Amino acid sequence: MTQHTQQKSRNPIRQDFRFSTRLRVRWAEVDLQKIVFNAHYLMYFDTAISDYWRAMAIPYEETMHQWGGDLYVKKASVEYFASALYEDQLDVMLKCVKVGNSSIVFHGAIFRSDQLLVTCELIYVYANPATQTSQPVPPEFRELLTAFEAGEPMTSLKTGDMTALGADAFAIREEVFVNEQGFALEIEKDAYDAASVHAVAYNRLGRPLATGRLLPTSVVDGVSTSKIGRMAVHRVMRGSKLGRDILNGLVATAKARGDAQVLLNAQWNAQNFYAKQGFTAQGKPFDDEGMPHIEMVKKL
Repeated sequence: MTQHTQQKSRNPIRQDFRFSTRLRVRWAEVDLQKIVFNAHYLMYFDTAISDYWRAMAIPYEETMHQWGGDLYVKKASVEYFASALYEDQLDVMLKCVKVGNSSIVFHGAIFRSDQLLVTCELIYVYANPATQTSQPVPPEFRELLTAFEAGEPMTSLKTGDMTALGADAFAIREEVFVNEQGFALEIEKDAYDAASVHAVAYNRLGRPLATGRLLPTSVVDGVSTSKIGRMAVHRVMRGSKLGRDILNGLVATAKARGDAQVLLNAQWNAQNFYAKQGFTAQGKPFDDEGMPHIEMVKKL
């Protein structure tokens, strides 16, 4: 990692950062001068930190609980160069520049296009939540931060049968479909699971975060067809492209075995996601266990 002292030698540019998240300035965030009230910039950086953990494929609360610690802000400093205005689209960027024994240092910057508006330094202390006394940063956490800033992938995708991946796939499906969406547990698993190809995305800690399955080839209107189903992503990780990775992996499997098209039944509120991946809605909406769906197809 770049040393703390080196990072402060010049004003940052966009290319200094691997991580970036975009925010739009809201009316409630501007002051009587019609510019962003200065304290809101810290809120922007704090919001970006949550997205940073998502980019590292870490469900933050669960992971910290597993490690027996949490992060507490020790210092937060901000330097202003120019003002953001109502409706500006801002890119909030963060970089972990140092991991000490119990402290973690981030440098951040906010840009409007290529114009630098604000920089910050955030110093966190890793501590015991019960006593709020500092403790060493876990080696796994240190490795994740180093790997992320080095540009290494944070997730991996596995495909296989139910024997190899069923337990991890079912854990995600139960969490999403049963606990979150209220589907009955007895209908979540079915006879198709044993004959399907399953895909599971894992983070670098081996935690399963997303899944889907590809049913055996069938013939629909004379066309060899695959059907994708049981697409599920951990709630905290939605928007992190894991769903896209699962979908692309299953589509590639269907194409490799010679299928001409792929079908899926999309939940109504997810059809825009599938449309962006090249699927087209067909037919009329229908109800499945009390939830509206639409059939979508992609030619291979």
